[in-house]
Amino acid sequence: MKQGIHPDYHEITVVMTDGSTYKTRSTYGKPGDTLRLEIDSKSHPAWTGGQQRITDTGGQVARFNKRFGGLGLKKK
Repeated sequence: MKQGIHPDYHEITVVMTDGSTYKTRSTYGKPGDTLRLEIDSKSHPAWTGGQQRITDTGGQVARFNKRFGGLGLKKK
C-alpha cells in the first residue's frame, strides 16, 4: 500500500439506541471518540419486523394505485 494516502484507522466506541456499547475500528472521528446511533438494528422496522407506514404526500400513493392497480397476476 502507498504510504500517507489512507485515513487514520483507530478504535472508537459505538453507542446503540438502547444504551449498549461496543468498541470497533473506524475512520470516524479521532481515537477514543464515541459514535451515538439514532437508528440501529434493535430499533429499525426493517430488522424488528415492525409495521412500516406509507406517507402519502399529495395523493401520490393513491394516484399510483389508480394508475397501476389493474396490473397483477392473472388467475387461471
